Amino acid sequence: MPSELALPPLSLNTATVREQWNLAQMIEACARHGIPGISPWRDKLAELGADRAAAMIRDHGLTVTGLCRGGMFPALDAAGRRAAIDDNLRAIDDAATIGARCLVLVCGGLPAGSRDLAGARAMVHDGIATILEHAREAGMPLAIEPLHPMYAADRCCINTLAQALDLCDAIDAEGVAPRADGQPAALGVAVDAYHVWWDPNLDAGLARAGAHRLLAYHICDWLVETRDLLLDRGMLGDGVIDLAALGQRVRGAGYSGFDEVEILSRHWWSQDPDTVLSTICERHLGCVGKPLL
Repeated sequence: MPSELALPPLSLNTATVREQWNLAQMIEACARHGIPGISPWRDKLAELGADRAAAMIRDHGLTVTGLCRGGMFPALDAAGRRAAIDDNLRAIDDAATIGARCLVLVCGGLPAGSRDLAGARAMVHDGIATILEHAREAGMPLAIEPLHPMYAADRCCINTLAQALDLCDAIDAEGVAPRADGQPAALGVAVDAYHVWWDPNLDAGLARAGAHRLLAYHICDWLVETRDLLLDRGMLGDGVIDLAALGQRVRGAGYSGFDEVEILSRHWWSQDPDTVLSTICERHLGCVGKPLL
């Protein structure tokens, strides 16, 4: 007899309705639609202010599943790299202020004019290593988000889960094994369906990460007829990712957190935002809450 798959809690990544609402409106809408989690982007957080946002989020009973984003470490010169470090330290503090479960790191691509991919990856390593102690002191786990290889040049030169975990192991040796107290590692990964669904080595990476390094799980869909590789991500169920199966794989590896919906889409940004959230809730039930045999 089939049994119902327990539906994971939803979180709204604010990029999904960034063109329609400010953060205060997003917080209120999550509560109104029964979405228990939220993951702000830093531009929206800066508009409202971290202290005020923390109070609003707390008053509305929401869980902050992450703050987007830190990272962007590679730069042409030492001054640029130092500026990135300083920005990430501020991001850690803001994430702690709002009670985020992690700070998501989109690590950065090639500096302007550069073709040195290995050099960019080395700068990512050094940048994360530099900020990790501050993150530890703040109690703020850092989540490296590997992005699809199409973004290697401009947004993120860390492109597979295995690469992200190699960084974790190299920088945070303490996090290789789970902590005795069951708390997450200081450095882990954010797994985004859009970026990893194609990876033939994904299951090995998920098993290697385990519950202690799996800090966030983002979902949207991959449209075969994609019109824009950044801003045409699909609503749940509109594309080719088997989100039910992928979610089971992620949770089978030990992840027990929220399904964070992050849809960067000019189409969905042009829609009524309440309709967007209603559609997300309906599709999450339909795409993820499928019965298991």
